[in-house]
Amino acid sequence: MIGILIVAHGSLGEALIQCASHVVGARPPLLKQIGVSMHDNTDSLVSLAREQITQLDQGEGVLVLSDIYGATPCNLLCQLLIPGKIEGISGVNLPMLVRALQYRGEPLNTVVEKALSGGCDGVVHVTSEVCNVAAHG
Repeated sequence: MIGILIVAHGSLGEALIQCASHVVGARPPLLKQIGVSMHDNTDSLVSLAREQITQLDQGEGVLVLSDIYGATPCNLLCQLLIPGKIEGISGVNLPMLVRALQYRGEPLNTVVEKALSGGCDGVVHVTSEVCNVAAHG
């Protein structure tokens, strides 16, 4: 099973985990988060992230999700990457996380693809027409 680590500003990571837990019915295993604040030491955060990755990696890899590309959580993620073993995606949202959780029994590259598609497909301009389609299937 692929481990998942969320690195995000403040309490966003824990909030995403709580919401995903609600959607899937229980808190998923091998899912952790690191909340980043402006007062944190980047070197300490990298060390903490590496410790958590070690705990999350069951031999099949870890997906690290960050919130904003180019911000501190993503810059931290960039220091963790090991192609094929520790992969990263920036722009985490709830559909992305739920999709990653649903496919985490698959190889890491598949989980990355599914998470990306969940994140993109989960962003919808909601109009009356979209609501009518959703309501009437």
